[in-house]
Amino acid sequence: MATADIAFSEVNSDVSTLEVPLKLSSFLQSLLSYLAGTLEEVVGVEDAAGFIALVGQQMGNEINQIYQEAMGDRLVPPEVVAKILVDLKNRIEGQFFIVEQDADRIVLGNHRCPLGSGVVGHPSLCMMTSNVFGVITAHHLGYAKVCIEGAIANGDQGCRVVVYTRPSAAAQAAMGREYYKLEQPKDD
Repeated sequence: MATADIAFSEVNSDVSTLEVPLKLSSFLQSLLSYLAGTLEEVVGVEDAAGFIALVGQQMGNEINQIYQEAMGDRLVPPEVVAKILVDLKNRIEGQFFIVEQDADRIVLGNHRCPLGSGVVGHPSLCMMTSNVFGVITAHHLGYAKVCIEGAIANGDQGCRVVVYTRPSAAAQAAMGREYYKLEQPKDD
């Protein structure tokens, strides 16, 4: 028997019982982190954010459709939009919460990024949050401006996301991305 054969036979051959910290969620979080890191290195943070924004737009449309179907295909008021934003992030293992809300904006906080600790140093991934929140809010309210004022991806202790729900003077002065409801063409 060769030395390699002896060494292998001494190791537990049922690898499925090994204590290996590998789960789908951690695998996907690492994948996103490496993908964002590679994009940021190759094309720069700004262009990487642009690519991730395209994916975020698609995810926002898909998630919005899921909530629309679950809620009976109706538009909802700002208070419910805020609850949807928190609910969707918490369903994917974030720790989002409403800090405050008024007629012009929704302020959200977060203690755990759903994309995991691998987001640190990859702020382009915040475009997922911006686009998903922007698409959903604009669909229901006609307008959104999403401002990421604090981000775990930037090394902050948590996230602070302000979603303006009307094009007010405060919204215009804030740094962020604007979203508008796209009207679907009517069939003749």
